[in-house]
Amino acid sequence: MTLRTLGTTGPAVSTLGLGCMGMSDLYGPADRAESLATIDAALAAGVTLLDTGDFYGMGHNELLIGEALKGRRREDVTISVKFGAQRGPDGAWLGYDARPQAVKAFAAYSLKRLGVDHIDVYRPARLDPNVPIEDTVGAIADLVKAGYVRHIGLSEVGAATLRRAAAVHPIADLQIEYSLISRGIEDEILPVCRELGIGITAYGVLSRGLISGHWTKAAADASDFRGHSPRFQGENLHRNLALVEALRGVAEARGASVAQIAIAWVLAQGNDIVPLVGARRRDRLAEALGSLALELTPADLAAIEQAAPKGAAAGERYAASQMAMLDSERR
Repeated sequence: MTLRTLGTTGPAVSTLGLGCMGMSDLYGPADRAESLATIDAALAAGVTLLDTGDFYGMGHNELLIGEALKGRRREDVTISVKFGAQRGPDGAWLGYDARPQAVKAFAAYSLKRLGVDHIDVYRPARLDPNVPIEDTVGAIADLVKAGYVRHIGLSEVGAATLRRAAAVHPIADLQIEYSLISRGIEDEILPVCRELGIGITAYGVLSRGLISGHWTKAAADASDFRGHSPRFQGENLHRNLALVEALRGVAEARGASVAQIAIAWVLAQGNDIVPLVGARRRDRLAEALGSLALELTPADLAAIEQAAPKGAAAGERYAASQMAMLDSERR
C-alpha cells in the first residue's frame, strides 16, 4: 500500500481509505461480523485511514471501530471523525451544532466510544449556519493543543469558508463528494484547496453504488438513503445507468470492473486526493483495492471522459433539503 499525505500539514495515510458509515447506517441492514471482518481485512491490506461520524448509527459506528481496533497499535491507524449532525431517537435529522462547547462535548464522547486517547482528524460534518467557522475551528484547535486531536479537517464547505478556517488554524483536508459524476469541486473548491495546501478526502467515489457497476433498477429500496436521492429516481436513474454501461465498455477493455475504473479515475486526479471507499463486505473491499493496480493512460482517461463527460449525471447528489445545507454548493 502506497501513502498519500493529507495536505501540507496532515498525516500520511493509505492511498485508499475505508469509509465505515454503511456498516451502521443509511444503506440498509449490515452484518456486524462481516463489517468487523471487512475492517480487519482492510487493515491487513495496509489501509490505515478509517472514516466515521459520531452520528452514524448514533454512536454505533464508533463503537464498532473501537471493537475492531482492540489489541492493535494505535499508531498504525488514522481515525477521521465527523461531528455536529443532530438526530432524534427515530433517526431523523434535526440540524447541526458546531458551537465551541458542543465541539468539545462531542469529542469527549467519541474518544470514549472509540476507546482511544486522541482523534487523528476531527471535522464538523457541515457548516453550522449559526456559528462562525472561526469559532468552530478555534474550539478544535483547543483540542489539538490539549492533545485530544491531531489535525483539523472540514467537510462540504466552500472556498470562502476554507479561507476563513485556514486563517485560524492549518486545515489538513476537506472531505467532500468527488466522483466521475460529481465534479463540482473542480471549478473553485479544488483550486483553493491546492492554493492553501489542503488535501481532499473524496467520499462518494462510486456515487453510493450508482456507478459501481453493480446497481440495477430493481435494487432500489424505499427505506434506503438512496431511495430519496434524485439520481436514483425515475428517468434520472435510467440516464445514469446508461453512463455506467458506457463506462463498462472502457472497463472491460482494461480487464477491470466499472468500480475499479471509477476509483482509479479519482486517484488519477492528483496525489493530494485520497478516495474513501464505503465497502462493508470483504468482496467489495477486494474489488476496490484492485483499483490500486490500475494505472490509467491518457487514452484511458480520454475514453472515460467520453463515456461519462463532466455534467452528464442526471439529478442532484442530494435531495433539495439536504443540498440547502451544503456550504459547498452555495454560489
